[in-house]
Parts: sequence; structure tokens; C-alpha cells
Amino acid sequence: MLPRKHFLLGAMLALLAASCVLQFATAQPISDEPVLPEVVVEPESDETTEPGESSETTGTTSKGTSRTQNRRSVTNRFDLLQSYPNLSQLEFGQSGEFGESTGILRGQGSIFDSSAAVSMTTRQNLLEKQAPDMFHALQNEVGVLMQSTAAGQASPFVRGLTGQQVLILVDGIRLNNSITRRGPNQYFNTIDPGMVDHIEVVRGQGSVLWGSDAIGGVINVVTRGADTHYGAVHGDYSSGEFTQYYNTSNSSPYGRMNVEGWVGNTGVFAGGSFANVRDLDTGWDFGRQPGTNYQQWAGDIKFNHLLDDGQMLTVSLQHFQQDDVPRSDRFPGFPGDLNNSNSFGGARFFDPQQRDLAYIRYQALDPIDAIDALTVTASYHRQREVQKRGVPTTRFQETDVETLGVSAVAVKDLDGLGKWTSGFDWYYDDIDSPFGGTASGPIVPDDAWYQRIGAFLNWDVALTDRLDAVAGVRYENINTAGTPVVAAAPVFINPNYHDWVSQVGLVYELNHCLHLVGSISEGFRAPNLDDLMANNPNVLQAGQSVPSLDLVPERSINYELGIKTNYRRLRSQAFVFWTDIENNIVSIITAPNTFASANQDSFVQGLEMDGEYLLEDGWSFYGNFWHTYGVNRVTDSPLSRVPPTQGILGLRWRERDLRSYFEVYTWMVRRQDRLEQVRDVTDERIPAGGTPGYATLNFRMGRTFGCCDQHHLSLSLENITDKNYLVHGSGVFGTGATARFGYRWTY
Repeated sequence: MLPRKHFLLGAMLALLAASCVLQFATAQPISDEPVLPEVVVEPESDETTEPGESSETTGTTSKGTSRTQNRRSVTNRFDLLQSYPNLSQLEFGQSGEFGESTGILRGQGSIFDSSAAVSMTTRQNLLEKQAPDMFHALQNEVGVLMQSTAAGQASPFVRGLTGQQVLILVDGIRLNNSITRRGPNQYFNTIDPGMVDHIEVVRGQGSVLWGSDAIGGVINVVTRGADTHYGAVHGDYSSGEFTQYYNTSNSSPYGRMNVEGWVGNTGVFAGGSFANVRDLDTGWDFGRQPGTNYQQWAGDIKFNHLLDDGQMLTVSLQHFQQDDVPRSDRFPGFPGDLNNSNSFGGARFFDPQQRDLAYIRYQALDPIDAIDALTVTASYHRQREVQKRGVPTTRFQETDVETLGVSAVAVKDLDGLGKWTSGFDWYYDDIDSPFGGTASGPIVPDDAWYQRIGAFLNWDVALTDRLDAVAGVRYENINTAGTPVVAAAPVFINPNYHDWVSQVGLVYELNHCLHLVGSISEGFRAPNLDDLMANNPNVLQAGQSVPSLDLVPERSINYELGIKTNYRRLRSQAFVFWTDIENNIVSIITAPNTFASANQDSFVQGLEMDGEYLLEDGWSFYGNFWHTYGVNRVTDSPLSRVPPTQGILGLRWRERDLRSYFEVYTWMVRRQDRLEQVRDVTDERIPAGGTPGYATLNFRMGRTFGCCDQHHLSLSLENITDKNYLVHGSGVFGTGATARFGYRWTY
């Protein structure tokens, strides 16, 4: 194992050397021939751009002001009509001027000006990926591994962590609840990609702004809505969209219809989708994998009503349901009996897997003198799953969690003293776990409840002409109660957890297009009901997890250092990180086929790089690379399911107005044979000795045509060489050579 101090020293020297190389490489002027459409910028100072830089890179710090303030000078904040938006144009939050506090950074800001390791999957990226589910929507993002225990399920790993240690948000509202499982789970895939505008990811931090669970990072899924700016400026409009995908590997159609419009002061966006997924044709010689078929339905509607020029009310309703989703690695005849265990215990199904979200949000600009922007949200979130067993199926276990939430965020710009963002959030989970099946009992106690309340303060300030800082602090308090069954006896518990966490980040402007960034951030995760009270018979090898009543909260501290470039042709990010996790909650064996939880110190370290270089005539060369290394300090063994080293390398072409695109790329993954001894070695999803490495070749293209560009055809070819592969820890094998056809009609 590389000593921590040597790793950090070597990484810092490497980044410093890379900075010097970039400074030298970009010292000579680049041709002023425009590559991208210009972004109109209202000048705020007498500074001019460096030789060879176009006006699109403007937006860095003017004398004495923060970069966050300067973001307001960009009139075209997030324009998907541009072929290749740069890091300054990729801003967080919902589109329009009412997006102040809804983004993953709780305020106005871009990737380039943030001290954090952040990324964004745009609407254009989603269209080019032809994403029929969230697994494909976020696949191949730097630092993120998409794992799938079953078809229809998706669990994002961020910096080697998943489940309870990665916080997922929908429009800034928690998707995680108190029964979210520690390992890979299905909940991220209960979001319809057809309603998604973009996906924001911050790696390694997020607890100060969002609270418990953000150890590995935060993912915020921002949904689509009526175009507030267009409706306010141009008046009434209406439009619609029909999208149809068909995937040959599993003979699965995905179709969605959207309508949107603006009448007077009110806008509406609504849509619905249906998918019918059949068994997957893999690249292995056994052909189609049994237990990979299911159906899903989704529908959503969002109203935006302008109360006046400075106030808006949003009401959103979302429904998602999957039926007959098999747990693929527990299906009879599963060809992935990789460890020859033969102990699947019968077929398992989720029927239904359901999620409902309703929220009302009030947003105001300058509501009072002391507040520049205010956002208040009240939400109701329900997640219900019924597990069935056998063929034919019988009801096995059910959990139904209803979550009420209230949050408020206020922003105040103090000019030379920076910007203050403060807020609070409250969530209350009511658990309904009826029992009437053949299991040993409900997974969690039927009388359980879980409550979190937290408040935070965040400060963005320009310390000098070249140095910006962000600092924040949060207090979190969590209460829970329930009566788990321990050794056949009910035991009532009512624990309370609370803590303070803080963070600080710096952005140093080496030049207008090159930033050196770094941060130190604390994380916090209190044990949830799955940790404390679960009697879950659905763990590995037909084993069972049992309650662990004496757990204490996890605490983490993340150190990271990075370089961000935002030149006219080159946009890139490179980070090294180290995360210490104190009292990490891990699984231990307490008896044959019986698992409990315990607190054991751990650490994760790694390297992440991604970038794109613009060539001539709309072409670009892009790629990413990331490596993660995790160790349990107590056992001196690898952390469970840490993703292997991997990356992508590709060449793409986009027409300036995005009417056409072409892309070819390869996904390369190294063998992962660093296995944790308790869970990984006995996991039927991981081959004996480790998961083999692989590389796939992939291709995408699309073309818009017809009157008023109403029609769009697209084609994706995945795994062209028909390579047999398995994503580490997945119960679903990689797809064989497949084609995905797409058609989109707009009016």
C-alpha cells in the first residue's frame, strides 16, 4: 500500500508539473478563428482576455468581486444550441433566473469556478446516449461506476462508495431514505430519464450543503419544465415531443410523449413513458440471460406559475412503477453461478417497485432587503417495494416508506464581503412494513420512524483578485425509534445522533483559463434503519443480516487537489483525493450465513481525470480516466466492491446547431482482483479470483431532418466486437453486440 504522505506528495508534484506544462503549451496564441458560437457577456471591468482567448472564456474574477457574482453577467447561461459548452457555461441549478438555490452547489456557479470535483450530464448528452434508463444515463461518467444487481436496477458508485454513502437528489429533494441499503440497490433507476433535464454530480463532498449520507458524493437529478424565460419574454407557446427507442439485445422498446407550453403566467410540462424489457442477449456463449425482463410505467407533470416578475410557484408530481423485476443473480438457471454456490434460495422479484414524489416550491428574488433569493420547498416522497419469491410468485415481504420534507434556502450578496447562503431542511420517514408472507418477519420494524433536521451556512468570497474561497458549516440532528427483533425477542430502541461538519475550498486563478483548486471537507452519516434494525434475508448466499444496535455515526474527511482548464480548445479537470472514513459501517460475519454491522475505520484514495480537446470543423477528442483504492484499516483488507481502474477514449463530431452528431469510443476496464474477504469473496456476482478486465468498442450517430427539423433519427452500436464482460459486482452481464435505434418527433 502506498503511504498516504507519499501518495499526496507525488500527486501534488504531478499536478504542479502538469500546470507548468499547460502554462508553457498555451503561452503561444491560438488562432482566433471561432470554434464555437459566442456567448454575449456584459463587461464588468476593463480587463481583456488573453491573446488567443475568445470571449466565451470571460467570466473569471474581475477586480474585487467573486466569480459567482460574475456568472450573472453571462446572458446565455446554459445554451444547448451550442455544440460544445465550456466549463464556465455549465452552470448548476434549474434553467432560468429562478435557479438560485436548486443546484447541487446551493447557488449560482459553474464547473470551472467551483473548488469541488463536479461534472454534469447535459440534456444533449442524454439524447446522444439514447438513455432508456438511469443506468445508461450516467454510465461512463468520470469517477462513477454504474452497477446493476438486476435488470431494471442501478446503483451509482462514487469514489468507491454506493448505497447509503452516496446521496441522490431529485430536484434537490432527497431520494435516500431511512431504509436505503448499504450495498448496491435499485432506487436510482426509479427515475424516468425522459423527464430529466440534466444530472449534476459532486464527488467526495456534500454533507455541509445537503446533510447525512454524502460520504462518497451527491447526485442531483434536475427534471425538465416549461421554458420560464421563453414564456416570460415571448409569451404563449406550445410544443410536444415523442421519443421511441428500440434495443436489439433485449428486444426492448422505450417510448415517451412530452407536452409543454406557456399561457399567461403559467407554464406546464407533462409526459409519460412505457418500457417493456425482455431477457438480455449477452456476449457470453450461453446467450440470453434469464431473469432480466420486466415492465415499467412513468408519468410526471410540473406547473410553473409566475406570481409576479420576482416570484414563482412550482408544483410537481411524479410517478414511477416497475412490475415483475427479477433479482437477476437469484434467478433459477442464472448462468452467473460464478462461485458454484448453487444457493440462490429461489427466484426473487420486486413487484411492484414504486416511487411517487409531489412537491410545491416557492422561489423569490429580493423578497426582503436582507435576502436576495429565497427558495422554500415542501415535499411528499413515497417509495414502496413488494418482494415476491418462487415461480409462481407469492408475497414475501413489503416496505412502504412515506417521507415528508421541508427545506428553505436564503441567499444574500454582501458585495465585497462575498455571498452568504443559509438554510435548513427537515425530513420525517414513516415506515410501513406489513408482514404476511413466508419470510422470517418484516425487514424493518413496522413501528419504526426516522427524523432528520439540519441547518447550514455557506460563504463564498473573493479573498484577492486571483483567489476565491468557499467555507461552510452544518449542524445535523437525527432521531429514530423502533422495535427490532434481536435473538427472537423484541427490543425497543430510540437513539439520537448529532454532529457538526464543515468544509473549506479554494480556487486560485493561474490565468483566465487555468484554475488550481483544492478543498478539505467533512462528511457525516448516521446509522439508518437498515443498519440498526433490519432482519433482511436477501443478502449474499441466502444469508441474513441482523440488527446492530450499538452503531455510531460515520465521519469522513476528504482532501482533494485539482487543476481545471477552460481554454478555447481544451477543457479538462484532474483531481487527486484522499478520504478518511472514521467508524465506517461495514458487514461482519457473526454466525454461518449471518451478517451484522460494525464500525471500522477505512480510507479511499484515487485519481480522476477527464477532458476534451476541440479539433477543426466540429470534431473533438475526449476521454476520462479514474483509479480508486480503498482499504479497511482494521482488517487491512480491500473495501468491498471498489471499482476497477477504467476510462474511456473517444472521437466525436457535432454540427454547430446540433442537427447531426457522430461518435466512436472505447471503454477500457482493468481486472479487479482486490476483493474484500467477507462479502466479495462469497458474492455470486463476483467471479472467483476477481472480475476480468475488458474493453468495448462503441458507436453513436444521429441526424435531424424534415420540415422545421421535426424528425430525428439516431443509432447506437454497443460492444461491436461482442466482447463477453461483467461490470464488477453486477448480477447482469454486459450486453453483447447490440444496436439501439431511436426516433424523435417534435412539434
